[in-house]
Amino acid sequence: MKPVDLVGAYLDHLRAVFPESERLKGFLLAIDCANGATTTAAPRLFASLGLQTIVIGNQPDGRNINLGCGSTRPELLARIVAERGCQMGVAFDGDGDRAIFVDHRGQIVDGDAVLLMCGRQLQHEGRLKGHAIVATVMSNIGLELALKPLGIDLVRCPVGDKYVMEEMLNRGLSLGGEQSGHIIFSDYLFTGDGLCTALNVLRTVALTGRTLADLASDLTTYPQVLLNVRVREKVDLKTVPAVAATIDVVESRVAGQGRLLVRYSGTEPLLRVMLEGREQDEIRAWAQEIVDVVKEHLG
Repeated sequence: MKPVDLVGAYLDHLRAVFPESERLKGFLLAIDCANGATTTAAPRLFASLGLQTIVIGNQPDGRNINLGCGSTRPELLARIVAERGCQMGVAFDGDGDRAIFVDHRGQIVDGDAVLLMCGRQLQHEGRLKGHAIVATVMSNIGLELALKPLGIDLVRCPVGDKYVMEEMLNRGLSLGGEQSGHIIFSDYLFTGDGLCTALNVLRTVALTGRTLADLASDLTTYPQVLLNVRVREKVDLKTVPAVAATIDVVESRVAGQGRLLVRYSGTEPLLRVMLEGREQDEIRAWAQEIVDVVKEHLG
């Protein structure tokens, strides 16, 4: 039986994402493969597109996957990008389904910024199905506010890329993802794929003529406060008048300029209060108001 180059077939499929790659010939890209799944495929892919690469996290020994490297630890990559004059960096996670980016200054660019820049590009090309993007409840309110004037709706779902994919399938949408770098481009794949995400970001840089830093600057990330309060039992908060009233007051304060999420932990006797808004001290005080009244009635 003739051997089949499955990695080659996979990379051929991915190359179709970026047919305009000639525009970035000679582009200097730093790559962190997290000593994992992309160790062989990533350098091979980017070299075939004419990019110059500096590669780290490409010495797997069976034990060092994600160890001090990759998308959860992009600090070394950020330093290399800044010191070596790279135009961009991308860090994958161990199994290759996530990608976090670094701009030429060494600043981290997360999944929210990727959803904004790629969503806007797809919308411009008439390829953003449903004029909507799926993100989880943890994506920053700044993403929602940045998409609104572009005529793009943000559909939220529970945390987890499986929920993102379910929502995309249910609504027939082409883009969704998480702040952590799980991004799904359903025109190409029905799962998160770091290499596919990297190609879409590179394509957006090429077609817009803007740097990654410039593209990412379009997202204003609002301050976020997350407080936990221990509870005796997980009752419906609407049945506790004082708690429900306090939540309503805080929601009215941030309406249109922030976001409040109050939910019980799935594994611990905790209520989590997440609040986003313009001023850190202000939203911390408001979140504390909810925590205090919950302690009084449910603690």
